[in-house]
Amino acid sequence: MIWIIIFGAAATYLTRIGGHLVLSRFDHVHPRVQAGLNAVPAAVLTTLVAPALIDAGPAEWSAIIFAAFVGLRAKLTGMFFASAVLLIVLRQIGFN
Repeated sequence: MIWIIIFGAAATYLTRIGGHLVLSRFDHVHPRVQAGLNAVPAAVLTTLVAPALIDAGPAEWSAIIFAAFVGLRAKLTGMFFASAVLLIVLRQIGFN
């Protein structure tokens, strides 16, 4: 198990440093490349949220719809915390 953790950490580090080394060779990053890099956090968040919605109940669906509306006005961190608080509250009051 420890070797899996060590190799997983090394693979993660190497892919991140590799991307940095490739991009650092350019003096100017094309705006389309920059736009693609800016979209990565949303893409990663989508890959985490989408599978959870398959088995989601009303509380989870309410939180994701709320997050979509908050995301129109707030930044990603604010959206995450607001929807997480809503989800916790809905689960505590038994909205399943």
